[in-house]
Amino acid sequence: MTIWYTADTHFGHENIIKHCKRPFESAAQMDAVLIENLRVRVRPQDTLWFVGDFAFGPKAKDSKWLTNLFARLPGKEKHLVVGNHDGSATQQLPWTSVSQMAEVADGDGPRSVLNHYPMITWHRARKGALHLFGHVHDQWTGSKNAVNVGVDVWGYVPVTIRDVAQRAKTLPANKHWQDVEHNAEL
Repeated sequence: MTIWYTADTHFGHENIIKHCKRPFESAAQMDAVLIENLRVRVRPQDTLWFVGDFAFGPKAKDSKWLTNLFARLPGKEKHLVVGNHDGSATQQLPWTSVSQMAEVADGDGPRSVLNHYPMITWHRARKGALHLFGHVHDQWTGSKNAVNVGVDVWGYVPVTIRDVAQRAKTLPANKHWQDVEHNAEL
C-alpha cells in the first residue's frame, strides 16, 4: 500500500487554467487529465490525501456532479484536508476523513503534517517532520522541511513521501525558520 498526496486540483474550475497557466483548453479536459493521472499511479489498495482545494466553482456546489467525480477517484482510502475552496458539498462527500490538519505516519521517518496553508512551524518540526501544503499553486515550491504538494508544481500528478523528501533536499531553508525555532537544526 502506498500513500499519495496532492493539492489544489480545483476540479471544475475554469478560471484556474488562466490563473495558473495550466496547459488545458477547458475544465473538462483538465478534470479528465487529473483523474487519469491519479488512476495511473494510485492503485486500488492505496491511500490518497487531498491537501485542500479539491473542487471549485459552480460545479463544486452541485452534489450530483461532485458525487460522480468522487466515484472516479482511485484508492481504498480518500482523505481531505480542508482548503479555502472546499465548501460543505465537498466536505460531505464520503471521505475516509475530513480535517483541518492531519499528521500522517508514512514510512519509517517522522510523521508528516498536512495543512492546506504553508506554515512556518508545526508539530514535530524539530524532529524532522515534513510539512506538506498546497494553497500557493505555482508561487512557491517550499523549503527544506515544508513542501508544496500541489498539482501546479508536480506536473499534475500525485506524489509519494519519497518524492516530497527528495525535493525537500533540493530546496533552501525557510528564511524565517530560526525566527520561530531558535535552537532547532534543519
